[in-house]
Amino acid sequence: MAAPPSADSPAAGEVLVLNAGSSSLKVSVHGRGGDRLWSDQRSWSVAAAEGTDAVLDAWLPEALAAWGDGLVRAGHRVVHGGERFTAPVRLDAEVLDVLEGLVPLAPLHNGPALRVMRWLSGWKPAIEQWACFDTAFHSTLPPEAHTYAIPARWRGEGLRRFGFHGLNHQHVAESVALRRADATGRGDLRLISCHLGAGCSLCAIRGGRSIATTMGYTPLEGLVMATRSGSVDPGLLLHLLRRGATVEELAHGLQHESGLLGLSELSPSMKDLRLAAADGHDGAQLAIAVFRHQLLQGIGAMAASLGGVDVVALTGGIGERDGALKQELEAELTWLAPFELLQIPADEEGVIARHCGAAVA
Repeated sequence: MAAPPSADSPAAGEVLVLNAGSSSLKVSVHGRGGDRLWSDQRSWSVAAAEGTDAVLDAWLPEALAAWGDGLVRAGHRVVHGGERFTAPVRLDAEVLDVLEGLVPLAPLHNGPALRVMRWLSGWKPAIEQWACFDTAFHSTLPPEAHTYAIPARWRGEGLRRFGFHGLNHQHVAESVALRRADATGRGDLRLISCHLGAGCSLCAIRGGRSIATTMGYTPLEGLVMATRSGSVDPGLLLHLLRRGATVEELAHGLQHESGLLGLSELSPSMKDLRLAAADGHDGAQLAIAVFRHQLLQGIGAMAASLGGVDVVALTGGIGERDGALKQELEAELTWLAPFELLQIPADEEGVIARHCGAAVA
C-alpha cells in the first residue's frame, strides 16, 4: 500500500478509482497521467449487501482525508455494459437505472459496483463519477466471434457474446506492445492475454484489438474459475431443470459452488490446491488437471483465431504468481513455438484512471 500525502502537503490526487470485485474492493488514487499515488483494498462478501456501507464508512473517509477536495473525479470498474455502453460514461440517474437492469448479467460484480457508486454519491455528492466497462474492449469482436448460433428472434433480443476482463486485457495489450515495439516494430502483434484469477478468460488480440474471447453473454462462459463453472453443455442444464431444479438453484450452483471449489470439494484457491495436491489430495489434483486442460484447449482456440501467436501473457492472481502453471504451459505449448511467454501484473485501475482523464480532456 502506497502512503497518502502528508496532511500539510497540497492535494496530490485527481482520479479516485474504485474496483468492486466479487471478493474485494480495490481503491486507488491516480495523478493526471494515470500514475498511482496511493492504493489499498478490503475483502468483503457480495452476499452481504447490507455490510457494504459499513465497510466503506469505516474505511474510506479516513483513508482519503489527506486529499480533501482534491478528488474531483472517480472512475468505477463495471463488468457488464451490455450493448449500450462501449466507452466510459459519466454517471447520472438514467445511466444508473440502465446499470441496475444489467445486474443479473454479472451479479457478482455489477451489484457491488452500483452500491459503491451510491455510497460515494452520499459521501461526496460533488464528485464527478464515471463508469468504465470490462465489455468495452471487446466491442471490436467481429460478427463471427460474437454471434451465437441461436434463433434469430433470440439474437434480436441482444443475446450475443460480450466478453469480459476487457480493462485488464487492454492493459496487457498495451504493456506487451510497449515491451516489444523496439524488438519487432510490428503493428499486428498476435497476443493471447490469459486473465487467470477468481474469474478467468482468454482474449485473442491482433494489433491491439480484441478479435476473440472465451467469456460470453455473461462471465460464466469459458474457462474453469474459482467458484464459477465455465462452459458446460446446455443440455446438462436442461436436464437439471426437467428434474426439478429451480433457476435460482442453478444460478447459485454455477456461480458459487462450481469451478475449482466444486471440483476439489476443498477450496477455490489455486494456492491452497497446489499445497493439497502435493500432499496427494485427489480432489485438488483433479481440479488443477481440469483447469489446465481447459486452459490449454482455450489457448489453442485463440491461436487458431490469430493464425499463430507471438506472445502469450499470463495475468491475474493465478497468472502472475503461479510459477508451476507457467512451467506447465512452457512444457505443453512447445507445438506453438516460437512465442514469448510473459507474466504481466494486472492493472485495471490504471486503465480506468487513463480513461477518465481522456474522457474529460
